[in-house]
Amino acid sequence: MARGYFVKLFLPDGDPSGLKLVEKSNWIGTGVVFPRSLYSKLKDYEHVKRAGVYILAGKEESTQLSEVYIGEGDPIQPRLDSHIKEKEFWTQGVAFTSKDNNLNKAHIQYLEARLVQLAREAKRCILKNANTPQLPTLSMADQAEMESFLDDVMLCLPTLGFNYFEVQAPTSSVAQQFRLQGKGVSAVGYESSEGFVVKAKSQATREAANSIHGYLKDHRTALLAQGVLTDKGFAYEFTQDYTFSSPSTAAGVILGRSANGRDEWKTPEGRTLKSVQESWASTSTD
Repeated sequence: MARGYFVKLFLPDGDPSGLKLVEKSNWIGTGVVFPRSLYSKLKDYEHVKRAGVYILAGKEESTQLSEVYIGEGDPIQPRLDSHIKEKEFWTQGVAFTSKDNNLNKAHIQYLEARLVQLAREAKRCILKNANTPQLPTLSMADQAEMESFLDDVMLCLPTLGFNYFEVQAPTSSVAQQFRLQGKGVSAVGYESSEGFVVKAKSQATREAANSIHGYLKDHRTALLAQGVLTDKGFAYEFTQDYTFSSPSTAAGVILGRSANGRDEWKTPEGRTLKSVQESWASTSTD
C-alpha cells in the first residue's frame, strides 16, 4: 500500500512557473526544475555544477505527446549548454544530483540507463534518445544504493509534472469502469488522477475518418510506432493500459474520428461519463 511522503519545493524567485528546488524527506538527493526560458539563472545553482542526471521535455505539436530526452553529465552544466544550442524541442527540464556530491560517473550512467529503460517500457512519451545506454558495472552495494536513489527520483517526478516513467498501475476494484463501442470495436477505460486510462486488450478501429483531426491521426500513428497499439488485422489492440490526457482524446483515437468522450464512454448500465460526473455535483451529503 502506498504511503504518504513529503516533497519540498522552494521557489527562489517566488515564481510558481520559475525555478524550483526539490528535496524529499529522508533522501540524500536534490533536484532543480527549470523552464528553458530561465536557463541563464540555472548556472548560479550548485545542482548543475555536480555529477547527475537530467530530463528535458516538451510537447510535440502534431500529436501533443511529450517528447523527452534523458542524459547525464559530470558535471551537468556543459551537457545542458549543448542542448540549449542543439535541441529545439524542450521547454522544461529537471536535474537531480546528490546533496553531498558523492555521485560518480558510473553512478550517473546507471541512473541514466535505468531512466531510459523505464521510459521505453512505460511508452508514455516520445523518447528522443537515439541510443539505449547500457548499465555500467557496479558493485552490489553501489547498485542497491542507486536503485534506492532512483526510487526517490521516481516519487518526485510525477509531483513535478514528469509522468513518463511508470507503467499505468492496474485499476483498483472500486474504480468505475466505462465502455466504448462503435465501428466494430470495443474498449474499456476508467478515470484516474492523471487522465483517462484505456485498459489493455481494448480495441481501436484500423480505419480513420477522412475528417479526423490531425492531432488524433498523428497520435494513432505514434502509438502504433511505440507498440502501445498493435495491428490485429480486424482492429488495433492496446498492448498495455494507457493514459490519455482526456476521455475525448481516448475516444477519438479509438474511433478514428473526433468524439466527445463524456458522451461516448458509458457504464455497463448505459450511463454516460457526463451523467456520472454531473451526479457527483447533485449528490447530497446530508
